[in-house]
Amino acid sequence: MLLSLQLASFFTAASLMVLGAVAVIFIDNLIKKVIALSFIADGVNLFLVTLGYREGGIVYIYLPGMSSAWFAQHASYPLPFALVLTSIVIGASTLAVMLGIIIILYQKHGTISASRVLED
Repeated sequence: MLLSLQLASFFTAASLMVLGAVAVIFIDNLIKKVIALSFIADGVNLFLVTLGYREGGIVYIYLPGMSSAWFAQHASYPLPFALVLTSIVIGASTLAVMLGIIIILYQKHGTISASRVLED
């Protein structure tokens, strides 16, 4: 049985989110927790892109000479792609802030172990 590209993308997105959630819960290293949060964000982004994908769809640029009815039937949905672009920008800035906080915690506590930082 062949899986469609969209179904495989949904499974991959779910796998990334579950893997990230498990890693955030069970891993003690703060940098690895940040990487796991990045996996969750990437899974959500892939999920949103997959929602906007249409099998056999075209890019949503209306060109001269196109029939508006044909364009409406075949164009992909543009909102998820715009949300993903926004999420990537926000994710990059929050990743930098989280890593900066980890550097300050390391300077103060001498470790990046979450359990040891919480003990102090």
